[in-house]
Amino acid sequence: MCKVRGVGIDLCDISRMEQNLRDDRFLNRFFTPAEAAYIRGRGLSASQSMAGIFAAKEAFLKAVGVGLALPLQDIEVLHTEPGQPYYHLTGKALEAADGGEALLSITHEGLMAAAVCIWQK
Repeated sequence: MCKVRGVGIDLCDISRMEQNLRDDRFLNRFFTPAEAAYIRGRGLSASQSMAGIFAAKEAFLKAVGVGLALPLQDIEVLHTEPGQPYYHLTGKALEAADGGEALLSITHEGLMAAAVCIWQK
């Protein structure tokens, strides 16, 4: 039986991400190629998606209790065919998860995107 080890939540201002939407250096620093392609393919919802994914990465860091110690590219946010987000962890993020599972929910409302991560093991 899994036990909840940590919960993380993060809010991200969508307008802050909109300013960085066309900045390839920003995208390459914080997002994987798959995430950047997903964001670019979202059309008018691109800044919402970007903010949601960024919030999801920070929510994971808070849930596992490592602060900003991990490269954000090691915390990849992908989506199932119906659109449900999930984490694909690599490198130091995978080590930090310590064999546990990180569950994810993302939402957008108005000018904000929010993400919740539940880390269980």
